[in-house]
Amino acid sequence: MSQYDYIIIGAGAAGILLAHTLGKDAFFASKSILVLDKDSKKKNDRTWCFWEKGPGDFDDLVCKTWDTIHVAGKKLRLSTPIAPYTYKMLRGLDFYSKYVPEIKRCPRITWIQDEVNHIQENQEGALVHTKKRSFSGKIVFSSIVDWDSVSQQTKFPVLQQHFLGWFITTKAPVFKPDEATFMDFSVPQKGNTRFMYVLPTSTTEALVEYTLFSEHLLEKTDYEEALKNYLQEKYNSTDYTITETEFGSIPMTCYPFHKHNSNVVFHIGIAGGWAKPSTGFTFYNTSQQIKALVTHLKQEKPLGKFHKKSRFEFYDSLLLDILHHENHLGQSIFESLFAKRKASLILKFLGNDTHLGEELQIVTAPKPLPFLKALFRRIF
Repeated sequence: MSQYDYIIIGAGAAGILLAHTLGKDAFFASKSILVLDKDSKKKNDRTWCFWEKGPGDFDDLVCKTWDTIHVAGKKLRLSTPIAPYTYKMLRGLDFYSKYVPEIKRCPRITWIQDEVNHIQENQEGALVHTKKRSFSGKIVFSSIVDWDSVSQQTKFPVLQQHFLGWFITTKAPVFKPDEATFMDFSVPQKGNTRFMYVLPTSTTEALVEYTLFSEHLLEKTDYEEALKNYLQEKYNSTDYTITETEFGSIPMTCYPFHKHNSNVVFHIGIAGGWAKPSTGFTFYNTSQQIKALVTHLKQEKPLGKFHKKSRFEFYDSLLLDILHHENHLGQSIFESLFAKRKASLILKFLGNDTHLGEELQIVTAPKPLPFLKALFRRIF
């Protein structure tokens, strides 16, 4: 049986960034590393977006940036700069094309395409059983989400951010390439929190996504019909070509994923609770968590001590509690935020980067009653 110091299960953003960081750091020169993933990573299977100040680690891969965003709702039509932030778009295939070959060239990293069935801890570390064979690792970093534990508990509401996106090319120029539509709540809400998300890369090309924050997914035709209607009503466009599609569902929950960690098996990415519970944004936070995790490893601290509680978890839990009980209120909450507060402050808050005074400005923007009710439920 092959033995490794570190086994990384799953080559998504978290697994790839972890493998790449470990592989290039001389501190881990003596460590043997195994990466396991069932896919070849040769498809553009996702698009990541994030905001940050100034130059960043992924600028050479970013395919489009925006300094202005658009937010709309029942009464709101807002186009606003987001300085000092820039909104950035990164295609999954570009990310894989850079990082995967570099990882595979590292002599102390082994990459195997295989599907993991089971992880079994033992006195020496853990056994990772795949469809084809088994591997032994002293420490296992896993991207596998324990959905049974999440779905069977009732203490923490579990919603989904689910979406269908079309990359389209139109015959006529209809898009504003210098402005990203961050949230357009003008679409029918139908008792949920529903919005459109538009990332134009030229006057005739854009990623258009129909996104919901709700408990249950829709039928595929429901997403498609909403996209068709929006393109016709918003852009007067019915003559377009769909060049790619992407579908996704990201858990929105404050469930303590870190409680599944041990000093041997440590969960990363969405499985580690690294998705922002109130928005679903994951990529940028994952990149920061990987840096912190590698520092933690170099300090030889127990992995079980990695998680740190944050007051932003409490803010997220209040919003999710509201959306769980009154899902339709998402539109009015986000519309109030953008109508009354600067977009840059909202992004700073959603990035867990504000101080208490700024957070007071944020929480006092929407109507207080839903939050007071959520606070009462959380306490009692």
